[in-house]
Amino acid sequence: MTLRLSELAPQIRAAVADARERVAALHAELPRNGLVVWTAGNVSERVAGAELFVIKPSGVSYDELDAASMVVCDLDGTKIDDGTSVRLQPSSDTAAHAYVYRHMPEVGGVVHTHSPYACAWAARAEPVPCVLTAMADEFGGDIPVGPFALIGDDSIGRGIVETLRGSNSPAVLMQNHGPFTIGKDAKAAVKAAVMCEDVARTVHLARQLGDPVPIASDDIAALYDRYQNVYGQRDQEPQG
Repeated sequence: MTLRLSELAPQIRAAVADARERVAALHAELPRNGLVVWTAGNVSERVAGAELFVIKPSGVSYDELDAASMVVCDLDGTKIDDGTSVRLQPSSDTAAHAYVYRHMPEVGGVVHTHSPYACAWAARAEPVPCVLTAMADEFGGDIPVGPFALIGDDSIGRGIVETLRGSNSPAVLMQNHGPFTIGKDAKAAVKAAVMCEDVARTVHLARQLGDPVPIASDDIAALYDRYQNVYGQRDQEPQG
């Protein structure tokens, strides 16, 4: 039986609407940061309080995307009936996203891009080595390579989970394919995708000049801890 949006509780429908707005807006960051061309790539986000997620429709141009065009799926990757006349199908990577959400409950957002420098490393099946403090901050080490997998079923999702489970890195370079990133929500996963391409490009440039100098593992750990737990604005206890 097809799940219908209209049958869900009002707070879940509201959460779906909020996720659609966020995911639609975040898709604009992919072409803005040079991470995709044409209709490639996708952003998804888990719906708060429900076994659902929102994802980009397949093969739709970025300038045509809006909240209404975002597709709602259950965690098996099955599209739910949202009661509209729009019959868009979800991204071809939907099964991969669904697998990640089912097996990594801490993940609230998944992003896939075809950013050129990260894809170049993926084409060589080579991890991006942690030779920059910005990499230590964001990724806590190398950006790893995941196994080759065909598109269309959950094979890519299995590779993502196998590679990133237990890793500090929110990014994986799927061999011969490109980067997938995860985060606590879609915004965090988009940030990781932007940072992945940035460091992939910078480390590539460094290698044209010679061998990049590695950062010691203890220093990587210290940098990662500082960035994840101290950097930025933090909630503070009231004074007085």
